[in-house]
Amino acid sequence: MTPMKEDYLKIIFELGGSHKKVSNKEISLGLGIAAGSVTEMISKLSDEGLVIHEPYAGISLTEKGRTLAAELVRKHRLWETFLVDKLGYNFSDVHSEAEVLEHQTSDKLENSLDEFLGHPEHCPHGGVIPTAEGKFKDVSHRLLADAKDGEEVELERFLDNHDLLTYLEELSLRPDDKIKVVRHEPFEGPIVITKDGDDKEINVSYKAAHNIFIK
Repeated sequence: MTPMKEDYLKIIFELGGSHKKVSNKEISLGLGIAAGSVTEMISKLSDEGLVIHEPYAGISLTEKGRTLAAELVRKHRLWETFLVDKLGYNFSDVHSEAEVLEHQTSDKLENSLDEFLGHPEHCPHGGVIPTAEGKFKDVSHRLLADAKDGEEVELERFLDNHDLLTYLEELSLRPDDKIKVVRHEPFEGPIVITKDGDDKEINVSYKAAHNIFIK
């Protein structure tokens, strides 16, 4: 399987495709890829029995696709956790390293790493880490972009994307931050927020707001 196909499986998993349907637009925004390219790849994954694509309804993982995606996500996020917690990496810089390491990780190494880290449930950017059996806790799939003006929410997790994580670090936003949505600027403008205890307004871009999950 190519790295690009693996990236698609992981993003569909992260968007909730293991138990609900996700849209081409969500995948396109998450990967930063044109919608036409998404359609083409989804067709290939469907032919391989990894996803189910229902036109105008959305895309979901098959059991085969879910199992593979959970394994990929587990290895990737265990390495991200190790790099941040044990080697002192910045949380925005670990994605590319973890991408390389996950492909060289045997099941034995994966489980040893999990035990060494104390069986973490979440990676540094808030993503859930599946167990060796592919089980994982339910997480929110509600986007910051969908929050209402005046609503107070908590940032739960960010999509695993280097540019996104670098951008959010520059804004000093992290998982578990409590924020208030001040307003949505029109015409796909930014979402204006404030952090709990601070009146300073922060502009979160339209695209980034579709890659941040809240609870």
